Amino acid sequence: MCPSRGWSPTSRFPKKIYPRFSRDSMGQHSDPRKGHNGNQLETEANADLSPELGMIFNEQDQDVRDVGYQKHAFNLLISNRLGYHRDVPDTRDSKCAKKTYPPDLPMASIVICFYNEAFSALLRTVHSVLDRTPAQLLHEIILVDDNSELDDLKKDLDGYMQENLSKKVKLVRNKQREGLIRGRMVGASHATGDVLVFLDSHCEVNEMWLQPLLAPIKENPRTVVCPVIDIISADTLIYSSSPVVRGGFNWGLHFKWDPVPLAELGGPEGFSAPFRSPTMAGGLFAMDREYFNMLGQYDSGMDIWGGENLEISFRIWMCGGSLLIVPCSRVGHIFRKRRPYGSPGGHDTMAHNSLRLAHVWMDEYKDQYFALRPELRNRDFGDIRERLALRRRLNCKSFKWYLDNIYPEMQVSGPNAKPQPPVFMNKGQKRPKILQRGRLINMQTNRCLVAQGHPSQKGGLVVAKECDYNDSEQVWSYNEEHELILSNLLCLDMSETRSSDPPRLMKCHGSGGSQQWVFGKSNRLYQVSVGQCLKLVDPMSRKGYVSMAICDGSPSQQWHLEN
Repeated sequence: MCPSRGWSPTSRFPKKIYPRFSRDSMGQHSDPRKGHNGNQLETEANADLSPELGMIFNEQDQDVRDVGYQKHAFNLLISNRLGYHRDVPDTRDSKCAKKTYPPDLPMASIVICFYNEAFSALLRTVHSVLDRTPAQLLHEIILVDDNSELDDLKKDLDGYMQENLSKKVKLVRNKQREGLIRGRMVGASHATGDVLVFLDSHCEVNEMWLQPLLAPIKENPRTVVCPVIDIISADTLIYSSSPVVRGGFNWGLHFKWDPVPLAELGGPEGFSAPFRSPTMAGGLFAMDREYFNMLGQYDSGMDIWGGENLEISFRIWMCGGSLLIVPCSRVGHIFRKRRPYGSPGGHDTMAHNSLRLAHVWMDEYKDQYFALRPELRNRDFGDIRERLALRRRLNCKSFKWYLDNIYPEMQVSGPNAKPQPPVFMNKGQKRPKILQRGRLINMQTNRCLVAQGHPSQKGGLVVAKECDYNDSEQVWSYNEEHELILSNLLCLDMSETRSSDPPRLMKCHGSGGSQQWVFGKSNRLYQVSVGQCLKLVDPMSRKGYVSMAICDGSPSQQWHLEN
């Protein structure tokens, strides 16, 4: 399905696209031609009301949303309504805004490899770079289409680029699917800027994002840098700040986030200073182009995706470089519900790539991996002679040196295990602030939403019954995380996979999504994870069953939280 790309009837490919809703859906007209900073709906899109952009008003909206989750694993309906430009909150530490950078920073080639990406997400990634990057630092943006199958990524993308994008944006199309690893190598081979900056195709860069990455590379070309990766919700596309953490891994060779050791944060700049990271997440980083080539680029024997981030991280540290996370550079990333596409032939590319990584770089410590994955000991992993020769040519250190000097916190099983040194731990999360308490009343029937059984019954249904103002178990709390909590016990929850199921009471998980509810216009109670509104099934029935439905604003969908 080709997603809707804009709301303006005057241009097929408008440069700026703003949300627009019909009179039927929102009760009033809005003008999509308002200026960038004056558009009310766009302002709401970046505030707490942004989840309302996901309301499903008709069957076409439902189709866009369903297909979006199926193909892209995030909310395509909201992505399309947001368009290609939006403001995002500045999530940097206050000290970052006061920092200055050398005027003669190197120029950057931004490499974005994509495969079957949502058109709106891809274009928002590109425009965020164009909108927030000084022209004198942006040498080019190279888009690498890894043989995508979606129609709108072919002629539509060509047409949009020709009509709307700078000549600095270039498109390279692979004739067959190469995967992220070799796709990035293709992009790097076309780049001519001083520094390569790799981004995923569903990102939005923040204010002053590039200068903090380029400055350490100018100072030392063997420094590889990563921004702090902020969170863009897959359900709402709300952009939120990420905590300051660093990259690590476990012996299953899976990347993980770790707290930052106190020793890394002890300088006068505190949380705004770059700090060392044992590994990178892999999606977003910057590296001197000549150093990238000299260090061996990526292992071209790896397939599609998986393990390449650990491989390049080990190689950087063991072969004389350094890897830093730069807190003053922030880039938002859509953390999708799942990886929405597989590998050709269904091969386990993660296992294949991890085997190559283990046999080339981990020396005797590869036994730690095989202790967890004994079935892989005799699996073929291809020819690694060229990568072993690269390691010898670069005179790289041992993996023991890496563990001792870069990641001493890593636990090794057996008699040589070392205790972990103290690490910086974030303080426990504060409980969300309660915004309102009261009875949740269906305005058509004047009945209250209550537990069908007891409000402490996990998985129990909710129904609309006669209000009893002496019954404290009918009282809901609505907090700043958009959770509805009955009797201070359980949260109103919706299945994210079966929107036909009725809402239930479940333990509050604090992750939004299935427990995120928004009081919208026309008294509608909108559920973020399914994009639908709460409805009283049959106002004439005393059973009071409720369900989710397309947000049509009918009387049975009108609810009020009464103090």
